[in-house]
Amino acid sequence: NLGMFGVEEFMAVINPGEGGILAVGAIVDECVPENGQVTIQQRMRVTLCSDHRAFDGADNAQFLATLRALLEQPMALFA
Repeated sequence: NLGMFGVEEFMAVINPGEGGILAVGAIVDECVPENGQVTIQQRMRVTLCSDHRAFDGADNAQFLATLRALLEQPMALFA
């Protein structure tokens, strides 16, 4: 996690013996169009690097989609 140092986006390196690693960037305010208006929303870049001999790309995509949904609606963890 380099986000705590203000790094917005990076690609982590998989070390020998690791199957994957999640790179988490800083939370930043971004201008986002929404319903014809420009709003300021908090965004965070997350990059998943994995060894495709250990993980299927479709499973990685599903993991990231689930992570996004939970970060956007954290109360879903308690439902």
